[in-house]
Amino acid sequence: MDLKCEDIKYSIEKKDILNGVSLEVKNSEFHTILGPNGCGKTTLLKNIYRVIKPTSGIIYLDMKNLKEIKLKESAKSMAVVSQFNELNFTLSAREIVLLGRNPHLRVMESEHKEDYEIVDNALKIVGLYDKKDQPYQVMSGGEKQRVVLARAIAQQPKLLLLDEPTNHLDIKYQLEILKIIKDMKINVLAVLHDIQLACKYSDYIYLMKDGNIVYQGHPNEIITKENIKDIYDVDCEVLKDNNSILVKYI
Repeated sequence: MDLKCEDIKYSIEKKDILNGVSLEVKNSEFHTILGPNGCGKTTLLKNIYRVIKPTSGIIYLDMKNLKEIKLKESAKSMAVVSQFNELNFTLSAREIVLLGRNPHLRVMESEHKEDYEIVDNALKIVGLYDKKDQPYQVMSGGEKQRVVLARAIAQQPKLLLLDEPTNHLDIKYQLEILKIIKDMKINVLAVLHDIQLACKYSDYIYLMKDGNIVYQGHPNEIITKENIKDIYDVDCEVLKDNNSILVKYI
């Protein structure tokens, strides 16, 4: 599912949060938004996955205005993985992942054999099938995040939105989760905190500041010491070797 945001603005209590953001994700690419805290990254994602509505501008899914698409229909093709996924009730890992099948079921319809097969396959992909019956609440942070990712995989999305899904995780789990997502070969729009991870997995990067996309392009093109200084107000050196990019802060 292709995503297009056209001149998205969002204000709250007369304060402008987004100042006309435009971007496009297609061709099964992994796109990442980088920027300092408070620049509008998460707000943009929330507009896309319909927690809030833009003050103005249009969001398209496969060239259809998002406003014209029913919530249930968009949920069949668009999934979200965020950084905070605590639950106050006890469910097993498999039961959590099974929630990803809800958009594909009619009202009061029970899950079918195929749904359980999809769920079990998702748990295998994230390496947690052997813990499918374990209570979610007793799992480690990395395991919980993989369960939430499995739920998104079970949803069978064509567009995946990531809101800092690896924040607070050990580097091992960060790499595992982003590799799984990359291997899904679907359209991805991610908000990430780590520039190195963004460079490793992204096909295209947006650098955002004060509600605006200031720079955009392939990692090799826009991850420069000048751009990092402008966006984050920090000094650094950017070392590039073939497809690798290393940012060293001064």
